[in-house]
Amino acid sequence: MEFSSKLLENAVYEMSQLPGIGKRTALRLVLHLLRQPADQTAHLVSALGILRAEIKFCKKCHNISDVAVCEICSNPNRVQDTVCVVEDVRDVMAIENTGQYRGLYHVLGGKISPLDGVGPQDLHIETLVEKVKLGTVKELIFALSATMEGDTTNFYIYKQLEGMSIKIATIARGIGVNDELEYADEVTLGRSIVNRIPFENALKNS
Repeated sequence: MEFSSKLLENAVYEMSQLPGIGKRTALRLVLHLLRQPADQTAHLVSALGILRAEIKFCKKCHNISDVAVCEICSNPNRVQDTVCVVEDVRDVMAIENTGQYRGLYHVLGGKISPLDGVGPQDLHIETLVEKVKLGTVKELIFALSATMEGDTTNFYIYKQLEGMSIKIATIARGIGVNDELEYADEVTLGRSIVNRIPFENALKNS
């Protein structure tokens, strides 16, 4: 792709580093921004700068938050002894949109994937185990994507908690194999949480 401007080329390159954005799409987005009033682009740049500088991660569940403890963890009306284990903040948002879950969350920050160089030590698994050891959690719900990496992560955590007095469940397989939670429709995702099954049963059927 030939560019008439080095500034344009640099902007397109940076935009194309975003997931799912190829160079042609990046060029279209950059040219769109150039056609907008300068203050609109400035607002976008400012919002991204503030986001990067001031965003926090909840010290209890690792969810993205504006404050040290996120609104979900600090809400006394949530079910405090039930924790839904998810990959990232997109899954929290997807589950919250169903309106079917009133417990807390634990955001792992990814899933175990040796091919991508992601091991258990790269995820928030240790803090989850420590949370269970405190004895305040009665049920864990695995809500990771139905992929090999998701299943591997579920099983690894399950083994780490072996022998501990806690109920471990997994969402019902209304979510198709290899499907990501964020793309599931709200009704299907909501039902899969409500109709969750013991994790031991999922192991037997796998």
